[in-house]
Amino acid sequence: QVQLVESGGGSVQAGGSLRLSCAASGYTPSNYCLAWFRQAPGKGREGVARISTETSRPVYADSVKGRFTISQDKAKNTLYLQLNSLKPEDTAMYYCAAAPSWAGCSLGSPSTFAFWGQGTQVTVSS
Repeated sequence: QVQLVESGGGSVQAGGSLRLSCAASGYTPSNYCLAWFRQAPGKGREGVARISTETSRPVYADSVKGRFTISQDKAKNTLYLQLNSLKPEDTAMYYCAAAPSWAGCSLGSPSTFAFWGQGTQVTVSS
């Protein structure tokens, strides 16, 4: 069973930075798709970025391009999301997600991800 545990959330002022981590276990990381989603109160779950465990190829949502960076440490089975130039509209619960196929995962469709963490809260004040 795949387990994902997020950490690193917190409260920062606009313009600040945070680094989220997601410790993954229970899977063989060949050609998995790992991703970060976020959900603000009263809104749907939004895909932020995804990365291939095989090629480390990243894909970003337009809303975070140039500000957020997704990366992985294969030796530690850990996924990261570096959040820079944070804005109040980035406030949300951030979730780590995993899908057993790069070809089958989509930031536009949370249902393509089979495994989810519990989330870590990011709050950005103006």
